[in-house]
Amino acid sequence: MNNIVTASYIGASILFILSLGGLSNQETARRGNYYGIAGMTLAILATVLSNNVNAYVVLIIMMLIGGAIGMTLAKRVEMTQMPELVAILHSFVGLAAVLVGVASYLDPDNQLTGVEHSIHQVEIFLGVFIGAVTFTGSVIAFGKLNGRIASKPLMLPMRHGLNLAIVLICFWLGSAFMGAEGHGGLWALLVMTVLAFLFGAHLVMGIGGADMPVVISMLNSYSGWAAAATGFMLSNDLLIVTGALVGSSGAILSYIMCRAMNRKFLNVILGGFGTSAAAAGGDEEAGEYTPISAEETAELLKDAKEVVIVPGYGMAVAHAQHPVSELTKKLRANGANVRFAIHPVAGRMPGHMNVLLAEAKVPYDIVLEMDEINEDFPETDVVMVIGANDIVNPAAKENPGSPIAGMPVLEVWNAKHCIISKRSMATGYAGVDNPLFYRDNSRMLFGDAKDSVDAVLKAL
Repeated sequence: MNNIVTASYIGASILFILSLGGLSNQETARRGNYYGIAGMTLAILATVLSNNVNAYVVLIIMMLIGGAIGMTLAKRVEMTQMPELVAILHSFVGLAAVLVGVASYLDPDNQLTGVEHSIHQVEIFLGVFIGAVTFTGSVIAFGKLNGRIASKPLMLPMRHGLNLAIVLICFWLGSAFMGAEGHGGLWALLVMTVLAFLFGAHLVMGIGGADMPVVISMLNSYSGWAAAATGFMLSNDLLIVTGALVGSSGAILSYIMCRAMNRKFLNVILGGFGTSAAAAGGDEEAGEYTPISAEETAELLKDAKEVVIVPGYGMAVAHAQHPVSELTKKLRANGANVRFAIHPVAGRMPGHMNVLLAEAKVPYDIVLEMDEINEDFPETDVVMVIGANDIVNPAAKENPGSPIAGMPVLEVWNAKHCIISKRSMATGYAGVDNPLFYRDNSRMLFGDAKDSVDAVLKAL
């Protein structure tokens, strides 16, 4: 039986690797999901049927309850809520690592001695620490993403010193934990867990809204390492491999996100964008904006041969992806070359806009990344920015004092005409005013993104 379980774990690991490979591209993402589903099904069946499981009644009941809750919530979650769903799922992984770690420490059947015992103790302590940080950090990220917690970073006095003090105390508690006999180190483990909970919450509370895509990928990485630590505690090879895959891919994604924002990972952790609008020059407007109607927008689009659409979180909130897809079909039928420009951190998590456009049946081949399309803006007749703000802010290139200075952005201001669809003149998630709104070639199309696009469609 053990050989069958081992072979199944190897097969599941291969499927997980194929799943990651598939998810790296829009055209193969569906296949990647199928690989992941097949791998997880195989992993669950192999684990449930192994010799390590005997309480089948309890296990089946809990699986049915968990599965029912998961299916119910998944059906209710809208595409716009996907980032916060991802964040809260990370928290479950972290909490599981904490509970498994404590249970593993209290396990009366644990008869390890010598070096093996010491290694197991280290696995427990690190696993619980990473899991606790992941749990509360993910809960705070969930709150920031759904608006229950303000996106503005929490700036406590001496906050970096406070974080350092917590880490040093945890090191000391780790020493006490390792030196305790029997279960005498439980107090150190529990105190460390509480401190790690506070550390995770404070860490993410201190990060501004514009850095949330990086935070999501960072927490993704943490959840993977927490799962890997759990695998070491349970001596489960598949959990170790899966956790390592998630942890490493999350770390790579965090690096890609930071590079896309011209940020260093430590800078994000130690203090993100979005401290205040005043950091970018206060709340004073940089000039006069020029409004435009849906009918005037339709006239510009009707005569345009090169059109670029830049989607942002506002499109997601307004559920405007389907009208945008219809607008694209209409313009292409009229002879226009329509393309989409996707910034790596558009929305609230990596790939957010790509998912929404794929759901609305926008062809993959006209959805381009920032580096692929930035040079084409000078030859573009009309750029239509739908619900995006910080990712099209020229202050990133032109104002060295801006909080987003140096961040690569979509240079939409180089187009002949730029239409910005927004509800109001409010700043974006980073809390930074956008000079784009006051450019001579910019026009503001005010209103809900879905209503605005529908009105443009009607006018066309």
